[in-house]
Amino acid sequence: MLILISPAKTLDYQSPLTTTRYTLPELLDNSQQLIHEARKLTPPQISTLMRISDKLAGINAARFHDWQPDFTPANARQAILAFKGDVYTGLQAETFSEDDFDFAQQHLRMLSGLYGVLRPLDLMQPYRLEMGIRLENARGKDLYQFWGDIITNKLNEALAAQGDNVVINLASDEYFKSVKPKKLNAEIIKPVFLDEKNGKFKIISFYAKKARGLMSRFIIENRLTKPEQLTGFNSEGYFFDEDSSSNGELVFKRYEQR
Repeated sequence: MLILISPAKTLDYQSPLTTTRYTLPELLDNSQQLIHEARKLTPPQISTLMRISDKLAGINAARFHDWQPDFTPANARQAILAFKGDVYTGLQAETFSEDDFDFAQQHLRMLSGLYGVLRPLDLMQPYRLEMGIRLENARGKDLYQFWGDIITNKLNEALAAQGDNVVINLASDEYFKSVKPKKLNAEIIKPVFLDEKNGKFKIISFYAKKARGLMSRFIIENRLTKPEQLTGFNSEGYFFDEDSSSNGELVFKRYEQR
């Protein structure tokens, strides 16, 4: 089973590391090409392209400038410990044991606009480059055209290495769009998390993102390898709703806290 999650815009390069082990990203040649394109942008252009403040644009222009392909623990950090957003609040990778990191390294992948696909222990230099950004490049008008089949091929390699054919899609639509489902050698299972609000169940972005992290943690902690085992997920009040689910979609609901 291969779990896919999105990256986060918020990064943490200060907290103490809970493992010293690391690997290197497998698609750095591609990353270097994107950095070459991104360095052509002025801070005002970055601000417009990414819809961010002038201050954040300046920070990210500096990140593009400082990025260099020789990754070491001195200038980079393991991706799973560098990302800090709602998904990663649920994942809580900073509390993983070494065995948890081992399982995650085999079964978890983070999709990334700059790095394509990241394994948990892959070193990552700080960046902001969301997959949906229309950054023109030598391969096309945006990052989806840049990555083409590369991300899908890398996921197929990971599936082949573990002799499996199931992908658990816990990534956002923006990021999963970088994967070509018809070329993926896998059955795709998508967990959906619905929270009750005023008597109706619906996707509430903040809660759904955290739940994706909680589900990833549930799979990793319990060493799950079969999709039917996911129905036992009950973290923070969620429960499986079989009636609302289908073959490719597992629906989990949570009642409103009263």
